[in-house]
Amino acid sequence: MTILAVILSFVLLLITTLHVYWGIGGIWPGTDGKSCAHAVVGFRGVEEMPSPVASFAVAACLALATLWPLALEGVFASPFPREGLAATALLIGLVFLGRGIAGFTPWWRRLTPEQPFARLDQRLYSPLCLLIGASFAILAITEFPA
Repeated sequence: MTILAVILSFVLLLITTLHVYWGIGGIWPGTDGKSCAHAVVGFRGVEEMPSPVASFAVAACLALATLWPLALEGVFASPFPREGLAATALLIGLVFLGRGIAGFTPWWRRLTPEQPFARLDQRLYSPLCLLIGASFAILAITEFPA
C-alpha cells in the first residue's frame, strides 16, 4: 500500500500547489480572474477568484491531507497512534467521497452551473475526488490495526 500512499500524496500535493498558486494571484486555467473562477469555482454568478486567505486555507487543509497517507504508512514518524491515523484517513476519505458524489447531483449542478466548471467537474474534479476518497478509504481499511 505504500505505492498507493505515495501516489495519493503526490496528487494531493499537486492540488495543494494549485491552491497556493491561486492564492498568490494565479489565473490558470483561465486568462483572467473571472475566467479562472468560471473554470475552478463555478458557483452561479461568480465573478472573481476566492480571496487569498480562502485559497491558502484550502491549501493548508490539503497539505495536511497530503501528509496523512505517508504518516499512516510510517514513511515518517507521527505522534498519533496508528488507530487514530487510520480513523482520520477514513474521515478524510469520506469528505472526498462526499464531494465526488455531490458533483453528480442535480442540487450541485444548480449551485455550480458556470462553464467550463460544470463540464470539468463532471469529467475531472468529481471523479478525481471519488478516486482520492476511495484511496483514503482503502488505506484506512487496510492499515487499521488488527
